[in-house]
Amino acid sequence: MAGRTGSTLNRPIRDQALLDALERVLQRPYGGTVWRSVREGRDPLTCWRSGGRWDDGSFDVLYTSETREAALQERRFHLYQGQPFPPSKVRYELFEIHVSLEAVIVLETPARLAAVGLDMGRYGQLSYLEREREYPRSQEIAEACLFLGADGLLVPSARDQNANNLIVFCEQDTRIEKKVIRNHGVMDIGG
Repeated sequence: MAGRTGSTLNRPIRDQALLDALERVLQRPYGGTVWRSVREGRDPLTCWRSGGRWDDGSFDVLYTSETREAALQERRFHLYQGQPFPPSKVRYELFEIHVSLEAVIVLETPARLAAVGLDMGRYGQLSYLEREREYPRSQEIAEACLFLGADGLLVPSARDQNANNLIVFCEQDTRIEKKVIRNHGVMDIGG
């Protein structure tokens, strides 16, 4: 059963080879602790259409990391965004969250991402300003996973080679559970 997506009026035809490859990957339940940083005072469980690595801005996602260090490294990367010093007045909190999903597509190794057409030579290697040379294919993969009914995608972190990121597709009709376990407070974003 296909999942819900954003408007399809301007969407190009989906890559059939990608859909075929993703259909061969079993969807499985996921339950565990993940980490997420958000601007101080914001709800860490709120999903967004950010136009990031794993969403093209047409559907709501929740970006999380399976380790604390990966969440910190992701935030540092986005704060620096090609500049030598991060903004000094913006503060971020780090949250530990429990997530339970029904249908996650697991592409947790570089080889699995490469098998669905992601150029691993660029994955996480380009600067923030060059992201448009890297993101289109990962966004296409995520949108195809959403189309196939997945409520999450587990992939290697682009910032921490020893960790995975879990991207939650918040608009699916599956049972998605997420709750804050603990707010670890304002993050030290130093290098």
